[in-house]
Amino acid sequence: MQRAAVRAAVASARRAPGFLLKNRPPQNIGAARTLATTTLSGTTAGSGSYLRKFTLAIVSSLVLGSAYISSRGSNPFLTKVSLLSNPGDKEAFSTSAKDDVRIRKIVAVDHESLYTGTITGDGPLTKESMDGRAGRKVLEMLTPEEATAKLRQTEESYLVGRDRGVYRYDVVQLPSNDPIEDDHAERIIEVPASVPANEGHPSTDWMFWGVFDGHSGWYTSAKLRQLLIGFVARELNATYKAASTDPKVHLPSPESIETAIKKGFVRLDNEIIHESVEKAVKASTRSQAAELLAPAFSGSCALLAFYDSQTNLLRVACTGDSRAVLGRHQDNGKWAATALSVDQTGSNKDEAQRIRSEHPGEDFAILNGRVLGGLEPTRAFGDSIYKWSIETQNMIKSKFFGRSPNPRLKSPPYVTAEPVVTTTKIQPEKGDFLVMATDGLWEMLSNEEVVGLVAKWLETQKKAKGGSSSGDSWFANLFGFGGGDRKSLPVATNHDGNQDEAGQRVPIRQKQWGISGPEDRFVIADQNCATHLVRNALGGKDSDMLCALLTLQSPHSRRYRDDLTVEVIFFGEGDKSGNVVVNEAASSKSKTQ
Repeated sequence: MQRAAVRAAVASARRAPGFLLKNRPPQNIGAARTLATTTLSGTTAGSGSYLRKFTLAIVSSLVLGSAYISSRGSNPFLTKVSLLSNPGDKEAFSTSAKDDVRIRKIVAVDHESLYTGTITGDGPLTKESMDGRAGRKVLEMLTPEEATAKLRQTEESYLVGRDRGVYRYDVVQLPSNDPIEDDHAERIIEVPASVPANEGHPSTDWMFWGVFDGHSGWYTSAKLRQLLIGFVARELNATYKAASTDPKVHLPSPESIETAIKKGFVRLDNEIIHESVEKAVKASTRSQAAELLAPAFSGSCALLAFYDSQTNLLRVACTGDSRAVLGRHQDNGKWAATALSVDQTGSNKDEAQRIRSEHPGEDFAILNGRVLGGLEPTRAFGDSIYKWSIETQNMIKSKFFGRSPNPRLKSPPYVTAEPVVTTTKIQPEKGDFLVMATDGLWEMLSNEEVVGLVAKWLETQKKAKGGSSSGDSWFANLFGFGGGDRKSLPVATNHDGNQDEAGQRVPIRQKQWGISGPEDRFVIADQNCATHLVRNALGGKDSDMLCALLTLQSPHSRRYRDDLTVEVIFFGEGDKSGNVVVNEAASSKSKTQ
């Protein structure tokens, strides 16, 4: 029996301490790669992530699958057959198998490994282990068509006919947790010409896009979806009005706009952390108190983009380790990838130093790249156990529920929701685009790969549409793509190593999986660009890998992939209808009805 094994370290798992392999030193990536070619199990090291065990083994004989399951309970639906390297080839089966017997692929998963194999016959194929040991399951693998349907289940695409520098944006989510802990929000606010700060200009659009990476539950990210853009917009409105009263200024300074965005973030977190306690104390029931405190007990990173169509300035506010990357076409025909945010984790030297300087003498303020040895992001909404005083935590525990304060807790708060804000001048005429995503994407693809994949997708879109109609003028105006059939991505070479100089975690999948080049990995099969990125993050051309990873259900899936939320914003001029409409070709049916 032959086996081909590949390994990956994915997902940032801030909240599942059971996933942590304690007292295990980080392993050298090169050693991990070598190990992956010789064994079916072992640990992998992901920079800034929990150490996990993950093996995706393409099994060349179902003997392994049968033995694996039968050793843990009865196995009435598995038929032992003999396979060659291609499990879908009927000629590979023993001559005793009937020609009309249905052949299905399976996924078997436990706490250590994930296997794929085949099974013959019909009937239900979802089975838990029967030996009393939880966490082992066998599932029928999704077909490529079913995998595609799952990828596209939540996709949304919108055409922005505002003639204000944004042509389109695409969104998709893929859950790993049940329910998904990520969330997102988008909003366009029209600032009329009558507003003093806008005199002499046509009405201005303030456009917002946000992705929120929840952890320890979905409550905080849902709160951000509902309220964060509104909090920031109110602070911006007050700042612009204040500037309009000064006849020499009219528009606020860049520093005051940045301050307004930070105020919006901090004020919402104050409501989540502190005002919720005041309300919970007055609540009439424990269930009501639990509802009020839920967003404080869970947590969420936040990434918010704010585009002012009057100035063409894009501001990206980052709290946590979601990431925004700008793609821009260069004179040499390729695209440059520029990170507009920095991953804020305990592995970021600047962030670690900031927290240590705020808590002098506390050796455990940052431990093993985590706040107090527990939380990976150094900035987040919620996460009250890193912000409440010891007295408040003891009161919550005695009056309602909760747990004892962390024994390392000395001088909270250790975590802040205040974002780091960057400002970038957008050049729509160069086909600028922005990719915003939770860390589940960046653990599998580098900044350059993501930008290159979007650029390649644009090449294909332009080639397919030909810029033949007025509605496609945006594609027609994009220049310099050429070579739509070339295999390589039209972007700079990927980073190498675990972390770049700016503190960004670089995915190690290429090393661990022994991938030789982009042409061996990537495919273009989706109208929605965000879906296109997720497909290629999870396997691309490797259909078995893609289908196996998408077959997994919660909680098993959380060991192999994180919740994924991806937004792609395309800058440029579309039609001048003034409307924002659903792009039906790149949206799921549920979004178009």
